[in-house]
Amino acid sequence: MAVLADPDSTLARKKRGLLMPFLIGLILAAAAGGGGYWAVTNGPLAAMFTQAEEDDQPAMRPAEYVPVTFVPLETLIVSLGSESSGQHLIVTAQLEVDPAYADEVMTLSPRVLDVLNSYLRVVEIDELSEPTSLLRLRAQMLRRVQIVTGEGRVRDLLITQFVVN
Repeated sequence: MAVLADPDSTLARKKRGLLMPFLIGLILAAAAGGGGYWAVTNGPLAAMFTQAEEDDQPAMRPAEYVPVTFVPLETLIVSLGSESSGQHLIVTAQLEVDPAYADEVMTLSPRVLDVLNSYLRVVEIDELSEPTSLLRLRAQMLRRVQIVTGEGRVRDLLITQFVVN
């Protein structure tokens, strides 16, 4: 009988030996999680996060009014891909301009349309289907317009129509 009791006691010791590290790890993980939560909400790190929220509040103030003039551009109709594909891109835009330069930019509008037409003709159809394509195209077109018109004259390019058909 002593022989039979011995295997059970070693099995119980093995189970207890496996269970103890697991329980210790679980208790330490819970303590670390609780300590981290306390540190971020009430402890030394709480000041960092409340300060960041206070820093965002001045950004909510309305910006000072800056006078602008919008110069409308003619609608561009650009063939996409090969001529046989029959797909076109229709783009209508306006330029946000400093009022002092509105007449100069209006005079340069044929050159602006030319540079936009040249750029849009090389854009692939696949690029237009990406979700971020309009942002990327708008940034590229604005940069080209600023090069043509001169620095400081055009503040922004506002796309009012962008249709692929």
